[in-house]
Amino acid sequence: MRNILLTAVAAASLVTMSGPLSAAETAQQLRTRVNMLTPDVMHGAQLFERCAACHASDGGGVEDGSVPDIAGQYRSVLVKQVIDYRFARRWDPRMEVIAAEHSLSRPQDIADVTAFIAAMPFRSGAGHGDGNDVAHGQQVYGELCAGCHGREGGGDAAKAVPRLAGQHYEYLRRQLYDAVDRRRPNFSADHVRLLKRFERADFAGVADYLSRLEDAPAAGR
Repeated sequence: MRNILLTAVAAASLVTMSGPLSAAETAQQLRTRVNMLTPDVMHGAQLFERCAACHASDGGGVEDGSVPDIAGQYRSVLVKQVIDYRFARRWDPRMEVIAAEHSLSRPQDIADVTAFIAAMPFRSGAGHGDGNDVAHGQQVYGELCAGCHGREGGGDAAKAVPRLAGQHYEYLRRQLYDAVDRRRPNFSADHVRLLKRFERADFAGVADYLSRLEDAPAAGR
């Protein structure tokens, strides 16, 4: 009898972990649930077909900055961003639709598609700026940003710090401005205070410098 009860409890736990989302669940609770799951990469590939309409089949996004390059980004980062869109901590009409429960209805769906994207090859060929402020951007980045994002822009998978190296210049520049203008609620107060010190050359230089670090590998998934 005891074994039967234990089996029933275990089965219920699996349903709770991978089943439908709870309306009362917080963003952090959902992240924890997703990160505990074993991803099904093949299912993730099927889910990514809808993502490819904007991000392209190789995950490379668009050079004009409207869509980021996500190929090979850390899974921990991808999970956080998807959930932030769901909880209105990031704003973009297209991504809010994709992150909504009717598109990714289960935590398992989020686990699967993010694992597939993280396993995609890191690609080169990001869009760059005009190059005029790259040296200045390298200096600013080294002094103010490298402590968290790494000397080569490689980020930190364990802390869900994104890899910025090789990202499109226009996307990076737009996100920096969005943070200052409070159009990205998931940027920390420390981030915002730091970026408010930036001038035009700082924004352009840091974004252009990072976009050119195309050979910086992701250190983990």
